[in-house]
Amino acid sequence: MSDLAPGFVWYELMTTDVPAAEAFYRAVVGWSARDSGVPGVAYTMFTAGEAPAAGLMSLDDATSAAGARPGWIGYVAVPDVDASVAKLQHAGGAVHRAPADIPTVGRFAIVADPQGAVLAMITPSMEGTPPKPGTPGHGGWHELLTTDREGAMTFYAGLFGWTKDKPFDMGPMGIYQIFAQRGQAIGGIMTKPDAIPAPFWNYYFTVEGIDAATARIGQQGGQVINGPHEVPGGSWIVQGLDPQGAMFSLTASAR
Repeated sequence: MSDLAPGFVWYELMTTDVPAAEAFYRAVVGWSARDSGVPGVAYTMFTAGEAPAAGLMSLDDATSAAGARPGWIGYVAVPDVDASVAKLQHAGGAVHRAPADIPTVGRFAIVADPQGAVLAMITPSMEGTPPKPGTPGHGGWHELLTTDREGAMTFYAGLFGWTKDKPFDMGPMGIYQIFAQRGQAIGGIMTKPDAIPAPFWNYYFTVEGIDAATARIGQQGGQVINGPHEVPGGSWIVQGLDPQGAMFSLTASAR
């Protein structure tokens, strides 16, 4: 897998109410859901059509007591997760879970960048064909809110080879730096507002139409916290909280 281009390939929600979260995202994003089929592991697989798109698992009491809250984490595929972890540590990142194997799936680690934003890295056991950009039900954008925009861009460029794309001036909110994977824009980095307590990654899932999806958020007991509104390039976005408090975002090419 030496030619594997590091990019987000999986998204996982840890939550306090798995049945309620499953019902919410099935209705809002349009996913189907099934058990992963791994013996002894309670893990729900969200699918877009027949294609796996995301995972869902319970946030246990011990983890909650330690301060963890419901939230999404993204997985970046890398050719060698052990080598990438060593590279991350050398560049000032932290390791929350050392590399470990998931039978038939791959080898993964949970890490944080130097500013503290958490994500996962994985070396998959098998390579798959990624969905075309804009495919409903799949990850459509990846947004980092951080305390050091330029430092974060330098870190991820060194770790994953991501490159700067267009910067957008958001006025008082500063620069929104688009980044690309092999020439394809896949996300943006911005300075977090003071009201947000810590750096984090925000994930956008693609839906057919933003207005209908926004309505479904409220209908299913979630909360809209920003949008919907149009962004440069013509896409529409909305940001929300699910009923258990996990932040998520949606993107669509049309209202």
